[in-house]
Amino acid sequence: MGFVSVGAANADTFVPLPGGSTMQTLADRTVVTVNLTDDTANISPSMGSTPLHRNVWVSGRAAVDLEGDGVQSAYIYPGYVLACQIDLGAGVDASGGASMSWADMAAGTVGNPLAAGAGGGVTLGPGQAVPVDVLDQEYADPYGAESHWGGNYFEGRSGSVSWVDSTLGVSGCAGYAQARAFVNVNVEVETENVTSTATLWGQPFSIG
Repeated sequence: MGFVSVGAANADTFVPLPGGSTMQTLADRTVVTVNLTDDTANISPSMGSTPLHRNVWVSGRAAVDLEGDGVQSAYIYPGYVLACQIDLGAGVDASGGASMSWADMAAGTVGNPLAAGAGGGVTLGPGQAVPVDVLDQEYADPYGAESHWGGNYFEGRSGSVSWVDSTLGVSGCAGYAQARAFVNVNVEVETENVTSTATLWGQPFSIG
């Protein structure tokens, strides 16, 4: 029911995903509720016309609600982990030799997250996984130069962000490839614990 029939060899495959929700209490007792809705993927045939290439358009909406004393603001960082021959649904310790944790991938501390819409996508070998941003926010750095980041800032107790048909591309993977959405939330609170983090993971899905 969830998959549209592929039909012809070059047809796209639309995959509706269940999204997800999490409620986490941070060390400073701030309660963070994160919801991922409208989560879909549209998997297209290889742009390079070889088994080494995959391409997928992803859409979704992340909403955040905060409860607690001194809540000031938060940053929402939505993205996807792209992986080659790694079971993204197997848990933190089953990283297929990738030597990284879910938290590291979501925070972008393993490799550099790639800005959404980078077009060329990422090159992955067996056992590798890379976090990729789906937002591409432009801002001026302290020297006035153009810079980009993958977060969305909001003030107060609630905020949300949506993305539609963001392109994710994988090349170089001769084996099984997967993707998985994440929503990372960095909360700024007016206490000694200045910043805390909560993460929601979506359902893994195959990209071929």
